[in-house]
Amino acid sequence: MHPAPSVILFTTLSGLGFGLLIWLGLGLLAPTGWVAFAFFVVAYLLAVGGLLASVFHLGHPERAPKAFTQWRTSWLSREAWLSVAALIVMAIYGAGLVFWGAVWAPLGWLGAGLCAGTVLATSMIYTQMKPVPRWRTWLTPALFLALSLGGGALLAGQGTLALILLAIAAIVQIAWWLRGDGAFGRAGTTLSTATGLGHIGAPRSFEPPHTGSNYLTREFIHVVGRRHAQKLRAIAFLLGYVLPILLLLGLPFAHIAAALAVLCHIAGILASRWLFFAEAEHVVGLYYGKRP
Repeated sequence: MHPAPSVILFTTLSGLGFGLLIWLGLGLLAPTGWVAFAFFVVAYLLAVGGLLASVFHLGHPERAPKAFTQWRTSWLSREAWLSVAALIVMAIYGAGLVFWGAVWAPLGWLGAGLCAGTVLATSMIYTQMKPVPRWRTWLTPALFLALSLGGGALLAGQGTLALILLAIAAIVQIAWWLRGDGAFGRAGTTLSTATGLGHIGAPRSFEPPHTGSNYLTREFIHVVGRRHAQKLRAIAFLLGYVLPILLLLGLPFAHIAAALAVLCHIAGILASRWLFFAEAEHVVGLYYGKRP
């Protein structure tokens, strides 16, 4: 699928922001005053910035409020409601820390749960898409949650916890890549099954459906060469997981190491998210002869 920059920024930044809010809400760190204010500003800039990026991906951003109307059937709508609820609850919890030095633990726990639910809902937008076999696995929400928690711990300055969670996320990432490479073939969708003509032979396209591009070819058909994909995976894994772990383990200057680890992690996850969309083979590509 077409790796739109807005969606890449949305899934990366909002995951990090809500991950940081999760740890703040759980009380892993309970800063007060200006220190608390700084943590919440970073978390909200990432979370809200990511959500705004997703709005700009819409063809008609003015219709974004309609996303709240389909919560019974749409994971996108559920994500919208959960994100608003999470941001409101965490704003109240944060106000207690900033202005009164008060830790309202039950409110923080509720906010952390809503933040985790938001990340889960985001992942389910992609997991439930039957036309994209690569995404249809429990590993997709596991990866989103692991990265949100690991990246959030990294931003929270929790070195040991970040090391453990980033290592877990790295394992899930590898498993997601390995499983995804054969997902389209295992799904069993071909021109024969799509047309119902397989009983009389292997059908093939006589000529392209039309001479120019259209919405389907622009958004749902993006072919990335295997050689390039492998290089990008290596870069994403090195920046997103290996270097942050090594930086947290090895450098004597804790604050500098943590800052470099955060920057490397964000760069690596941006590359990983580009691949998340670029390698997602939509079955509509069979109609245009773009899938094996």
